This record gives sequence, C-alpha cells and structure tokens, in this order.
Amino acid sequence: MANGRINRPTGRKQEAVVRTDRPIVIDATDHIAGRLASNVAKLLVKGNRVSVVNCEKIMMSGTRSNQIKEYREFLEINSIINYKHGPVHYRRPDTVMAKMIRQMLPFDRKPSGKEAYQRLRTYIGSPREIKSLDKIQFEKAKIRKTPSNYTALGELCRVIGWTE
Repeated sequence: MANGRINRPTGRKQEAVVRTDRPIVIDATDHIAGRLASNVAKLLVKGNRVSVVNCEKIMMSGTRSNQIKEYREFLEINSIINYKHGPVHYRRPDTVMAKMIRQMLPFDRKPSGKEAYQRLRTYIGSPREIKSLDKIQFEKAKIRKTPSNYTALGELCRVIGWTE
C-alpha cells in the first residue's frame, strides 16, 4: 500500500519488447497477403523493425478475373467534388502491401500505431543492403493449394496501372 492506494495486478500480460539494430527480414514469396499482413503487424506492435521483400510475389487468394474485378471496383471510389478528397489508390505492390499492413495497426487511434508503421519497410525485389541478412517465412501464411487458385500481387498491379 503506497500513498493510500492498494496495488492490484491488472491482469494484463507484459510482453517483452524485442528491439534490435537489424530488422527482421521477411521473404514474402508465395505468402497469402492478409495472413502475412497480420503476422507483420503483430511484429511491429511488439516493437520490431520489419522489412518485407519480394512484395510482387505475394499471392492474393482468388482467381485472376475476380481479383481484377474487385480492384477495379475499388478504383471507382472517389469524391464527387474533387479527386484529392477521395481515397488514394496505390498501384505498386510494395505500397499496396504497406497499406494493407497499416490497416491492421492502430494507426488512427494511437500514437503507438504510427510509431509501429514507421518501423515498416516494404520492397519490390530484394535490395542490396538486405540480401546479406537472414530471411524468414511464416509457414502458416504460405499458400497451400496450387498457385492457379491465387493471383500474384505484381500481376494484379500491372493490370491496374503499375509500370515498372
């Protein structure tokens, strides 16, 4: 009892924050986009720096025609008054993936979400400074069916207007 207050346990678990100088590098080849994004968001919230490489090889579940149709419908959402007021429609695979991860962080509600998002880096291909680092993959996020049931994010982005 300190200062007339009783110290009670809050019931919340304190997780150890793992911070290193080197980022955790994730090779996103043949990972399902949503599952990968949720795993990366968890690492970012814990305080890790994360780099995602090969974003153009991420798989979206669904056939190519369905994915293209859905994304084209998303591209039609805009403002009646001025296009600058509407949502930003990213067309590069690395920025599409970064936005997908950002939506799984408490970005708008808490400053910790913005700090976590600043620790994220996404890349098309694998840059020189990251090639020497060890890359990890999430086995639970990898595709399980034949690749014909999925659409590569790079292929989808090329159709909607990404020029390499």
